[in-house]
Amino acid sequence: MNHQGSFFQGRAKGAVTAFKGAVAFFKSEHSVMVQFAFFLIFLVIGITVGIDRYEWIMQFIVFGLIFTAEALNTAIERIADFIHPEYHTKIGWIKDLAAGAVFCAFFTAISVACFIYIPHLMDMFGATN
Repeated sequence: MNHQGSFFQGRAKGAVTAFKGAVAFFKSEHSVMVQFAFFLIFLVIGITVGIDRYEWIMQFIVFGLIFTAEALNTAIERIADFIHPEYHTKIGWIKDLAAGAVFCAFFTAISVACFIYIPHLMDMFGATN
């Protein structure tokens, strides 16, 4: 039995499955579509103001954090709805907690954006010496 081939075939199959899941996620979740639009806007702004390599890294990390939190939130909500379709206070609390994780990721992204863009905007508009 060729364990090496089966290992790599399994990883490749897993990667294809993960990619399909990501595409479905980006196509089906309206909040993610809005966030992706903001991602594109910040790409343009980053190019316009000339952010450096480390600022790009931070920007990509925080957007990755937001998308990851949103995907996990969506998965938790769907599992909760599947297990207990009608309203239940404990399920509601679980969903609120998952949504809170998205809020934390969003707050982190806003904070990082301020650290990146405020100095650049101040330079552009002559607000610094």
